Amino acid sequence: MSDTLEEIDVREIEPKHKHPIIFEKFDNLNDGEAFIIINDHDPKPIKYELAAERANEKFIWKYLEKGPNVWKVRIGKTD
Repeated sequence: MSDTLEEIDVREIEPKHKHPIIFEKFDNLNDGEAFIIINDHDPKPIKYELAAERANEKFIWKYLEKGPNVWKVRIGKTD
């Protein structure tokens, strides 16, 4: 895995497109790959949505920064 992960700044994405973009990125990951999302609030609803809608997938959810103004989360697939 590369040392530099792609970052998706969802603050710059129209709200109705945020989750579909994140899910598409997640679905295109191979095992062991990850990306980072940047948001202006805790994106934990995406974590719950991933757990529910991708129940057959193992994923990593790691907070890299926890607000109050910027939240960064590493999202990845595990084998």
